[in-house]
Amino acid sequence: MVVTSTMGAARRYAIAIFLCASALTSTPAFEANAQQPVERGKYLVTLGSCTDCHTPGFFFGKPDMARFLGGSEVGFEIPGLGVFVGPNLTPDKETGLGNWTDEQIVAALKTGHRPDGRVLAPIMPWKALASLTQDDALAIVAYLRSLPPVKNKVAGPFGANEKPTTFVMKVVPPEGAATPK
Repeated sequence: MVVTSTMGAARRYAIAIFLCASALTSTPAFEANAQQPVERGKYLVTLGSCTDCHTPGFFFGKPDMARFLGGSEVGFEIPGLGVFVGPNLTPDKETGLGNWTDEQIVAALKTGHRPDGRVLAPIMPWKALASLTQDDALAIVAYLRSLPPVKNKVAGPFGANEKPTTFVMKVVPPEGAATPK
């Protein structure tokens, strides 16, 4: 009798564990982690608002979705540093990321360094992206690689003493304020 009741309790316990595990693996959080890399990358790019700085027309209220993530026509002026324009993130080999390796894209996202050694503009939130998991960074790469290539060479960057050839948004310090270091 004792063996039977212990077996019954063990069986009930196993069923309870199975039901809990089934419930946990069907939650939205679990499903988000189980997404395919391209789907996960799209989610992260959307959440990160990459469209804002990297899609033509966005800053004019009319994003050109035919050139989605193809590079902006508006630069950000940062006092003392210059004007920086959101580049083309599509896999176009001439004007986008088409010649960058997956590792180079991940390094730019997580460290702020381009393959040519240049550091990304301060407006690019790479310091926040540095905490991406490797899987999430590679999912972003997979998504960017899945986009249609857009041939769009953006202008710049422009040094502090150069005249920009693009529309410019400025960070304007208040009168008498020192430039942040």
